[in-house]
Amino acid sequence: KASMHMAGGAKKVVISAPSADAPMFVMGVNNEKYENSMDVVSNASCTTNCLAPLAKVINDEFGIKEALMTTVHAVTATQQTVDGPSQKDWRGGRAACYNIIPSSTGAAKAVGKVIPELNGKLTGMSFRVPTANVSVVDLTARLENGADYATICAKIKDASENEMKGILGYQNKDIVSSDFISDTHSSIFDEKAGIALTDDFVKLVSWYDNEAGYSQRVIDLIKHMDVSK
Repeated sequence: KASMHMAGGAKKVVISAPSADAPMFVMGVNNEKYENSMDVVSNASCTTNCLAPLAKVINDEFGIKEALMTTVHAVTATQQTVDGPSQKDWRGGRAACYNIIPSSTGAAKAVGKVIPELNGKLTGMSFRVPTANVSVVDLTARLENGADYATICAKIKDASENEMKGILGYQNKDIVSSDFISDTHSSIFDEKAGIALTDDFVKLVSWYDNEAGYSQRVIDLIKHMDVSK
C-alpha cells in the first residue's frame, strides 16, 4: 500500500508503523543499515522504539538469554469510546476510558528484526490503560552474564550520555507518566522502578511519550535517509 505514494510522485516513503515486508529501522539501533536503494521503509512502532534501544544496551553489555516485555500503553485512536465491535479482538472493542484492556503486540518480536541476535528470544503483550498519553515498557530479562542492578543501571546511564544520547534517556527521580509528556526520547529508563531478583534475572522499566517521542524519530529517520544519499 505504501508504494502507492510513489506512484503519486513520492521518491521515498516512511511508514509510521511496523511493516511485514518493508525494511524496518529504529534510530540509534540499526539505522546505519539503511541503503539509498531502499525506497519504502518502516519506522517500526512507538513501543519497539522504546524497547529496542534498551534491549540493545543490555544485550551488548550482558547478553539477553530470554526476555518478556509488557507495555502499559496509553489509549490510541483505534480504541472504542464505548463498548462496541472490534475487528481485531473482543476485548479491543471494550470502552477505552474506563477499562484496563489486555492486548497483543508485535513490538517485542519486531526487536528481533532490528537486532537479529535477539530474534526468537523476546516476546510480549500489552495492557491498554485509560490515560491520554505516555506509555511504559517493562522488560523482564534473564541475562547471559549476570551483574548487580547498580552495574546494569550504570551501563544504561553511560549509553544515555554517549552513543544513545537523545534516543535513550535516564531518570532517577520519583516521576510519573505525565512528567514525560512531550519528551522526545525514544525511551527513558527509570532507575528507581526496576528490580532484580538475582544478578541474571532483572526487571527494567522505561517510559516513552508514544506520540511526541515517536514523531521525533520519524523526522530523524527522514533526515538520516536524506544525508545517506
